[in-house]
Amino acid sequence: MADLSIHTFLPRAREYLLQVQPNNVPGWQPDGDFTISPLAQGEYNMNFLVKQGKNAWVLRINTGSGIGLTVQDQIAYEYKTLQLLEPAGSSPVPYFLDNSLQHLPFGILGMSYLPGESLDYRRDLIDSARLFAKYHQLKVPAHQVHLIEEKNSLTRTFERCTKALDTYLTSDLADPNLSAYFEEVRAWADEARHHEKYYLADPWHCIVNTEVNNTNWIVNRRAKTIHLVDWERAQWGDPSQDLSHFRVPTTTLWKTSYRMSPQDQQGMMEAYKSALRDPHLRDTIEERTRLRDPFSCLRAISWCAMSWVKYQQNEHVLKNPDTFQRFALYINLDFVRSVFDPYLRSSV
Repeated sequence: MADLSIHTFLPRAREYLLQVQPNNVPGWQPDGDFTISPLAQGEYNMNFLVKQGKNAWVLRINTGSGIGLTVQDQIAYEYKTLQLLEPAGSSPVPYFLDNSLQHLPFGILGMSYLPGESLDYRRDLIDSARLFAKYHQLKVPAHQVHLIEEKNSLTRTFERCTKALDTYLTSDLADPNLSAYFEEVRAWADEARHHEKYYLADPWHCIVNTEVNNTNWIVNRRAKTIHLVDWERAQWGDPSQDLSHFRVPTTTLWKTSYRMSPQDQQGMMEAYKSALRDPHLRDTIEERTRLRDPFSCLRAISWCAMSWVKYQQNEHVLKNPDTFQRFALYINLDFVRSVFDPYLRSSV
């Protein structure tokens, strides 16, 4: 379905609601009039805003999976994750799941609507740190954990990044100077990945979102609330995965001009630690996050290097000029050096 988009799919989403008349949506009157409009579209999801009187909720249509699941299993995976998260108040509340594929060839999820705006790093660092601590500390019985478990985290990241970098390094479009530097970074990371023994020797697993860029946060300034959305790639892993991804420059600069200063990082981490009940996690979270930071950066830059090549070879679905400009920034040699030189000069 090459022409599939949130706008072309809108009539089918409306027809679905008329046919199914879903239950379990608070205040929903199946026979009442309603409106449905496009809300947001991601790589594998279309989100529609459904309104009926003063009630509003979100119809989420899943078209694929970034973690290798079928559409039936992918939407169930996210639904179950939202159920686990509900006690923390950190995410949308799930209303219903439809992965029957009887009415549409996609997975379907109904959930609460969270009005607001994207996170502002300068204003919302403390609140975001406290929200991390909330859902990272959720107690989940072992038999309820359906999430993919993070294993050999640094090695797996290194292997994926190596594969992505190969696309750039073997391309005629590659800058020889950047290629030489990428080889230095890759050699360094090959040694540094062995520090994952730290996580293996001292596991502390919890629900992690894995995609905590600022546009996946909803901040409602009037209500003074903050939530994290898009849980399709959640894992059962170390909390440092979220904290590292959130704070590294390759995340903050993707949609903004903000680069977290050492002082901002310290303030964020202190707020996170002050909200923790577990003294051991409080004592070790700085080291857990520090070891992961360069791999979070490597993941982003290797993906951009690969995508930059594929974009110009018409192998990439993205055709957004702003995205291509970001690719270009993330493979600028000066920028890449600003990210990795501090790590290459250190002993770890």
